[in-house]
Amino acid sequence: MTEDYADHDWPVIESNTEYETGWYDGGYDLVEQPDGSEKAYYWAALDPAVVIVATTGDELLMVEQYRPAIGEHCLELPAGLVEDGESFTTAGARELREETGFDPAGISLIEDFWCATGVLRHRRGIVFAEGLEPVEVDRDSNEFLSVTTVPVEEALARARTEPANDATIEGILLAQADGLL
Repeated sequence: MTEDYADHDWPVIESNTEYETGWYDGGYDLVEQPDGSEKAYYWAALDPAVVIVATTGDELLMVEQYRPAIGEHCLELPAGLVEDGESFTTAGARELREETGFDPAGISLIEDFWCATGVLRHRRGIVFAEGLEPVEVDRDSNEFLSVTTVPVEEALARARTEPANDATIEGILLAQADGLL
């Protein structure tokens, strides 16, 4: 027998931020559950991010960079944080210019969604960019990456090769589903 908890409001009794790192905040909400008991649900809050699916003809633009969190070099789609007041498309065009040195003639939102909803307060937007023109690179001081291209027909297989990256796989799959790749 399945219970229906959709009518329960899940009231937050108390919300605590236990640490702030400059990159993300972490804490918990003490929540009243449907049976009346209380439980602490832990979370990490990150600013929204954008992932860019950018094509140059039949090639997909990608970056290779070292990811200290997992201790691996990763082949990924370009990505970055959305700054205050930016839309996902504006942030995507800016990040593409800064990281890869390409300015898109057109950029559109494929999808935006919550990520890892069991633990993160983080929205991700996937954008599609085309008509790329070379411009000057303007990377952040912590961005040490190489720009490369991968044939579109090989992109998903390459993205699924360890160490696989969730945002890259999502971006490619969503672009394929929309007929963009």
